[in-house]
Formats: sequence, C-alpha cells, structure tokens
Amino acid sequence: MNPILRNILAVIAGIVIGSVVNMSLITVSGSVIPPPEGADVTTTEGLKAAMPLFETKHFIFPFLAHALGTLVGAFIASLIAATHKMKFAFAIGFFFLLGGIASVFMLPSPTWFTALDLGVGYLPMAYFGGKLANRKK
Repeated sequence: MNPILRNILAVIAGIVIGSVVNMSLITVSGSVIPPPEGADVTTTEGLKAAMPLFETKHFIFPFLAHALGTLVGAFIASLIAATHKMKFAFAIGFFFLLGGIASVFMLPSPTWFTALDLGVGYLPMAYFGGKLANRKK
C-alpha cells in the first residue's frame, strides 16, 4: 500500500477507534458510578448545573475515557503508520488534547481534574501508545 495512504488511514483509524473507546467508557460510567441524586447528565446544560454535586469518584471514568481513548488511538495509529510512527501517535494525542481543552471551556471542572486530565491524559498516553506499538520483539 502507498505509504501516504497508509499514514492517512492510520490517523483516521486512530481517531475513530480512540473515540469509540472514549465514548464507550463515558457511556458505561453512569452504570458503574451513578451520578449524584437529581443530576441531569444527559445534556451539557444539565451537566454544567450538576458539576458542583460531583465527588472525586465521578471524575474517574472521564479521566479513564480520555486517557485510554488516547492510548488506544495512538497505539492503532502508530501500528498502522508506514513511517514516522511516533509522530502519528503524538498527532492523535494532540487531536484528543484539543478536545480536552475544548471540554475544559465547555464544562467547568475542578482545577485538580483539569490539570490531571490535560497533563496526563493525552500526550503522555500518546507517547505510551506509540512506544507500546513499536516495542522491540
């Protein structure tokens, strides 16, 4: 396969599969750790209003979704890419980091969560995903 086409497919696959992992974890999070009583987490406005009711435990799955979605997306992109495998892993990490930054502006969250999420959930996970895909056998 043409290396340029393969690299484009790597990015698309990394974004799509990483997003599926992210949304899957967000979808099941309410079943594992129920939202606070009376919180409407089905809309952005309801989530904004309920944010002060959230405890530390309610931020576990959003962090896992962001971190594991990025890790898996970067792993897949790096695995598929024909060249510059770590650059493609970091491209996926940067893409998801932009989404994380947008999320910070849309939904107020505690400062500790914002720092943890943006600092650990994206680029470090992209690095680990790229390294995992390219480890020596």
